[in-house]
Amino acid sequence: MNDFLLIFGWVGLYAPMALGAVGSIMGCAVAGQAAIGAMLDTDSGYGRYVGVSAMPSSQVIYGIVVMFTLNRPVTLEVAPGLFGIGVLSGLALMFSAIYQGQCCASAIQASKAKPEIFGLSVAPAAIVEGFAVFAFIFALVISTNIPQG
Repeated sequence: MNDFLLIFGWVGLYAPMALGAVGSIMGCAVAGQAAIGAMLDTDSGYGRYVGVSAMPSSQVIYGIVVMFTLNRPVTLEVAPGLFGIGVLSGLALMFSAIYQGQCCASAIQASKAKPEIFGLSVAPAAIVEGFAVFAFIFALVISTNIPQG
């Protein structure tokens, strides 16, 4: 039973990075596909399409930092905290990246037809990024309460 609980601690250590990476992969793929489609339909603005399609990649960076912050010896005392913070922050980062990718794809599609609204059309993606930052900061703050072991 104790080994089973320790496994949860190890899962919690890796979860923020792994789940953040899954979300970033999915978000960048959706936005990247929209960028490719927009490049076929327009004669300029390719750089901004590619740049916006990379926005969801930040969540994996946040996940890496949370993973390093949580990194400590996994004991029965700390395993539940590592699991809770790691998995929940990882899920928040994953969903944020996925939905940010959808916002980016919409921004790309909208600005393809009306280039002058490009900056404004990226605002929803920035708002979604803000929620990822909240999850990131709160995970860092609360992780200080887990003993170093």
